[in-house]
Amino acid sequence: MAKYLLLKHYRGAPACANDVPMDQWTPEEISAHMRYMQDFADRLEKTGEFVDGQALAPEGTWVRYDGEGRPPVTDGPFAETKDLIAGWMVIDVDSYERAVELAGELSAAPGAGGKPIHEWLELRPFLAAPPTITECPHT
Repeated sequence: MAKYLLLKHYRGAPACANDVPMDQWTPEEISAHMRYMQDFADRLEKTGEFVDGQALAPEGTWVRYDGEGRPPVTDGPFAETKDLIAGWMVIDVDSYERAVELAGELSAAPGAGGKPIHEWLELRPFLAAPPTITECPHT
């Protein structure tokens, strides 16, 4: 099994598909979208492929270390950016191909007018641990 992170971005759908921003959807359209996401997660939970997931608010702040004894530096929020993460889901699947298949299904969540939004999802594999070396091959 391999774990993957599915990242949903607020970027949304291609203009030719369904590019109405979520803040312009009706309450019913938002409910339908959220229900699709929950039904998707419930189905994957039954197959053992769902690990965790969460929707995120559009507000956020960048934070970085600024040196010993100094407070962290913050910048933001940047709600106007096109690459805000709307939410994430972790899946644990048998193959990369299965991860792509599931990301494609999730991309079909309904948006404005109840039509699939065809949104781009970012699919990122979890970093695998490097192999453990028990002896030095150069001795």
